Amino acid sequence: MSDTAIPLMAHLVAGYPDESGCLAVAEGLVAGGASYLEVQIPFSDPSADGPAILNACSKALEGGWNVKKSLDFIGTLSGRFPSTPVFIMSYTSPVLTPGVATFVKAAAKRKVAGLIVPDLPFDSDEGLAEACEAGGLCSIPVAAPSMRPERLDEMAGLGREWLYAALRAGITGSETHIGDDTLAFLDRARAGGSKILGGFGIKTGAQARVVAPHVHAVVAGSVFVETITRVLAEHA
Repeated sequence: MSDTAIPLMAHLVAGYPDESGCLAVAEGLVAGGASYLEVQIPFSDPSADGPAILNACSKALEGGWNVKKSLDFIGTLSGRFPSTPVFIMSYTSPVLTPGVATFVKAAAKRKVAGLIVPDLPFDSDEGLAEACEAGGLCSIPVAAPSMRPERLDEMAGLGREWLYAALRAGITGSETHIGDDTLAFLDRARAGGSKILGGFGIKTGAQARVVAPHVHAVVAGSVFVETITRVLAEHA
């Protein structure tokens, strides 16, 4: 399997490094073959993210990026890349602050395909799944290898179109080891028929090739954010 044959969900932080730069990054990712875009709304306490994305969120917030500006930018991406589904990744606070239904309506208005809220449990989601179903979006639950098998089976049995599978516990951006237990976890997660988005620390083509047969798409984010940061430093 070649790298180009592996469907990729590319993660970027809205507003990083700035509006024009973020748009250029999105254009480059799509031109480079990304099948999906996952756009993170910058947040002051991104608990699942490592230093690279934490820094990107901080810079975006310092630049005046808020939820509305991020949503408007996401709407721009949806319009510019109509054949590349755009997903929102956010933490719970930006979703709950305006109200779940209000946030979902705003997301639907921007033509997004789904919402990923990693710190909102699928069985206590404050009405997110119901609001998404009403708005024509998919609420995408997040599975982790540390979950009890029964709980993972329950999540897999929800019948959601998409399911995000974190390849390990902890924060993203750190080294991820993909072993037989990881692949068994992915296979169990997809047993219910959901399209599995597998990510959390994917940085090389070799890692992607190992994961690819067990997922619908491989998710990569920190590696792109780190590249942006490095290029900015080189040209400072």
